[in-house]
Amino acid sequence: MQTSAPFRVQKILFDLDGTLVDSAPDLHAATNHVMDHVGRPLLKLDQVRHMVGQGAKKLIELGLNATGGSENHNIDDLLPVFLDYYRSNIANGTYFYDGALELIKALKAKGLGVAICTNKPIGLANILLHELGAHGLFDVITGGDSFAFKKPDPKHIIATADMMEGDGECLMVGDTFNDIDAAKAANIPSIAVSFGYSATPATELGADITVDHLIDILKYIE
Repeated sequence: MQTSAPFRVQKILFDLDGTLVDSAPDLHAATNHVMDHVGRPLLKLDQVRHMVGQGAKKLIELGLNATGGSENHNIDDLLPVFLDYYRSNIANGTYFYDGALELIKALKAKGLGVAICTNKPIGLANILLHELGAHGLFDVITGGDSFAFKKPDPKHIIATADMMEGDGECLMVGDTFNDIDAAKAANIPSIAVSFGYSATPATELGADITVDHLIDILKYIE
């Protein structure tokens, strides 16, 4: 049964891309690196922004589909082209959304556990957070390859929460159906941010609360 706001929770799990950080500029550059590699037209940033969230292979596939189709390309062969470029340019244009670091520090000051639960590969998530100087802020960080499952599978949320200290209730914060559907299936409350990468409006994702600014989340945490 979902909890009503204010949420009485002990553990706050955050998605990363499109929720805490705007990584679209660097993912856009990596996607266009692949498009250029195969002789395709380059994509606009707004096109790529709504393609993010289901992993690099899906991003490559969507990029190819938007520029002529993916039928004649082996995405597994193109994945290293994407990843090598992205890994070397992972924080060129990526930044924390306004209020993100303030929120995390305020939650920790309240004694709450804070984790990252992202579909981004764990190695890349760790590199990015180190590059942004924020890796040590989080109690636990899990990625899309940390387990044999990932969001929207609720086991990703449950396994991440199990790695955190304490037995308190959990809350998931995210920007797409991956996050909100996983939270629903895990039977925990969720907050959607309105500024992320979802092609579906955040208010239609089915979260308990939708916020326009990260710091507003503090109002809903008891």
